[in-house]
Amino acid sequence: MEKRIHQGRNVKRFREMLGIKQEALAFDLGEDWNQKKISLLEQKDEVDVALLQKISEALKIPVEAFQNFDEEQAVNLISCTFSDNAMFNNKIEIQNIHPVDQLMKIHEEKIALYERMLKEKDEMMARLEALVKK
Repeated sequence: MEKRIHQGRNVKRFREMLGIKQEALAFDLGEDWNQKKISLLEQKDEVDVALLQKISEALKIPVEAFQNFDEEQAVNLISCTFSDNAMFNNKIEIQNIHPVDQLMKIHEEKIALYERMLKEKDEMMARLEALVKK
C-alpha cells in the first residue's frame, strides 16, 4: 500500500518553518488570495502543480519538496541518525549558529570590504595627485 503525501500539510510545514504567516503567503500569491484561502489550501491532500509552482516561487522551496516530503520518514531518519549510539559512533558535531550572529558576520565582512575599498581609493588618489604635481 502506497502512502500518500499530504501536499497541503507540507505547504503549511515549510511555511511555518520559514516563519511566514498565512496572510503573507496570500499576499505573495496575488490579489485573489487571503488567509482563509491559504488555510483551506493547507488542508488539501493534493495541490495543483501550477499552484505549487507559485508557492514554490514565493517560499523559495522546490516543488518536489511539497510533493515528496514525508514527515514519518523524516522523523525515522532523524531518530536513527541522532540516537545515542549513532551520536557516539558517528561523532556528529551539532553547530547552533544564531541567525543574528550570521547577519552580524555578513555585516562585518561588508564593512571590512568597504574600508578596503576606501583605502584603495585614497591610495589611488594620492598616486594621481603625485602624478599631477610632476
